[in-house]
Amino acid sequence: MDAPNILNAIARRISVSFPKFAFVVGSLLAMSASPSFAESINPPTTPQTAPMNAREKKNLDMVLNWWREVIDGGHLELAPKYQAENYIQHNPNVPTGRAGFVEFFSKFAKPKNPIPDKMPNPPVVMGARGDFVWLVFETERKDPRDPSKTYHANSFDVLRIQNGKVQEHWDSAQKNKGSGAVATGVSPKPLMQWNTGKLSKEEKQTLALATEELKNMLQYGHLELADKTMDPGYIQHNPNVPQGRDGFKQFMSRIPGRRPEDAKPIQEAWINPPALTLIDGPYSLMMWDRTAKDPDDPSREYHWDHFDVVRAENGKIKEHWDEAVINPPQAARGN
Repeated sequence: MDAPNILNAIARRISVSFPKFAFVVGSLLAMSASPSFAESINPPTTPQTAPMNAREKKNLDMVLNWWREVIDGGHLELAPKYQAENYIQHNPNVPTGRAGFVEFFSKFAKPKNPIPDKMPNPPVVMGARGDFVWLVFETERKDPRDPSKTYHANSFDVLRIQNGKVQEHWDSAQKNKGSGAVATGVSPKPLMQWNTGKLSKEEKQTLALATEELKNMLQYGHLELADKTMDPGYIQHNPNVPQGRDGFKQFMSRIPGRRPEDAKPIQEAWINPPALTLIDGPYSLMMWDRTAKDPDDPSREYHWDHFDVVRAENGKIKEHWDEAVINPPQAARGN
C-alpha cells in the first residue's frame, strides 16, 4: 500500500470516531496527493468569523486554545484547564465526561513539544453567541464516483461554555460500526433555555431568511420562495447539490416532499423544529436531533446531530453549509 492509501486508511479509521482529530492526517494526505487532484466539484469556504462581543470572543479564544493544545497538540493533561469534570459529550462514539474524553483520546494522542502556535486545520467559519461557541471545519476528499476529482466536506462542533470551561459538546459525527455501545450525555435543560443572545434588527432578518429556506422551502415544499429570498449566486457547500439558486431549485424539486406538487400550506410551526438555533450577525446555525439504527445492533437506535448554517448578504440567502458527503456508488444487484 502506497503512502496516500495508508494515510487514507488511517484518516477513515480516526475520522469516523471524532472527525476533527483526523485533520492532521488529512492535511498530510492532501499534500501527498494534491498534484493529481483536479479542481474540486464544489467551492472551498473563504475563511469567515462571525461578529461577537468581548465575552463571546473570550469564549471562542478559550475553545481554540483547548483545541490547539489538547486535541491537536495531544496534551491531554491540560484537559482540566479547559473542560469541566462533568463535561457532557453528545458524539455517539466518545464516552461522556472529561475522564471519558481523556481515555478516548489517549488511544491516539501523541503530545507535540513544543505545542504548535497555530491549529494545522483551523475552522473555516467560527463564531460565539451567548453561552455557545460554534465551529465549521472543512476537508478536501476524493470523489468516490471519480477519484480524479475532489470535493469539500464540512463538519460542525458546538460547545456550551459554563464557568469559563467547556461544559457540553455536540458535533456532526455518526456512530461508527465496531465502536461499541456508548451512552451519550444528557443536557440538563432544553438548549434554547441557555443564553443564545438577544437579536438585533439585522439578526431578526437573518433568522427570517434561514427560516424561509430551512422551514418554508424544505419542510413545506415552497421552492418558489427562492426567487424572492435567495441570491442568484447562492454558494452551496453540500457537494450533492448544484451551485446557484436555480441549481438548488432544480435539485430539490426532484425530491418527494419537496417537489412543487407536494407543497403544503405554510404554518407558523416547524414540522420538525431545530433543537438549537444560534443567530450570529449574518449567520444562522440550526441543529437538529436525529436518530439512526445502531450499526452494531439494528434493533437499537442512537442519537446524532444534523447541522445547517446559512449566511445572509444584502437581504438575501447567500451561502449554506451542512455535513453532507458524497456516498460511494451502489453496486449493481445481480438477477
